[in-house]
Amino acid sequence: MAVSLEELEQRLSHLRTELRGAVRARDKAETTRIRRALREAEAAWEQALESEAGPDGEELLAEPPAPSATAGEPRRKERPTHGAIPVREQVHQALTLLGAPASPKLISSTYEAFFTEPLVATKLASLRRDEERSFTAQGYARPYYICAALTHDRLVPARGLLALSTWPVERRIIGPLSPRTDFLTHAVGTAEQIQRLTAAGHPAPDTAWRLLRRFALTIPGAVDAAASEPDPARVIAAAQAEAAVHQQEDDQQRRAAAQRARSQLADVQQLFGAPPMRDALRDASGTLP
Repeated sequence: MAVSLEELEQRLSHLRTELRGAVRARDKAETTRIRRALREAEAAWEQALESEAGPDGEELLAEPPAPSATAGEPRRKERPTHGAIPVREQVHQALTLLGAPASPKLISSTYEAFFTEPLVATKLASLRRDEERSFTAQGYARPYYICAALTHDRLVPARGLLALSTWPVERRIIGPLSPRTDFLTHAVGTAEQIQRLTAAGHPAPDTAWRLLRRFALTIPGAVDAAASEPDPARVIAAAQAEAAVHQQEDDQQRRAAAQRARSQLADVQQLFGAPPMRDALRDASGTLP
């Protein structure tokens, strides 16, 4: 029997309560077990949400219908949103599609390539800080948070990159090879979304094809000069072939950094990064300007 969204949300709430107790008790084994169960429940919640949206979850990633309006009805004020979808949900959808940490500009371009509503990149400037404040106050109260990618060496927030809290730490680490491997992941995610739309009978917008071409032009073997548009399957194959060259070393660097993050950082720091050294020194000494 399929588990309902309500049941999963209750389980998430229960697990978060258990996690707080395990952390306070400094029970590492129980904390690890609960975090694993929490990740599984969050993944199940995402799948249930997609299933509720429509067959195979396609409607979540297809273009949403424009919000209806009644003539003469005053426009209702929204919290940081553009149109009907909250900005954090727009970012979540774009990052889910891309599959790896990304800059606000790419997130905005990706959302606008596949969805009808624009995502203004400047609205993302304070989003991560707002999310960190919310997590600090409420813990795991939300199914996901828009968080930071972390540098592999200092475990501080990687400049200008956003990620999802539901991704494991390894996926959010940025090592020397990660910018390229993440770029290839973005290309694969974009091509796969075009394939999903095509298979569902919804031709991808021209903006989506332009985005795919931007990726394909920098991937060896991804573009057929005689074709008017890049072939998504060819882009995927070329991206995966190049990624295989870097994957082993990049994975090793990410795993090593993730292991340090789990052993050295509190939960909030694992999501939003350790404080920069300058801030840590200032807090410790109170002497730096």
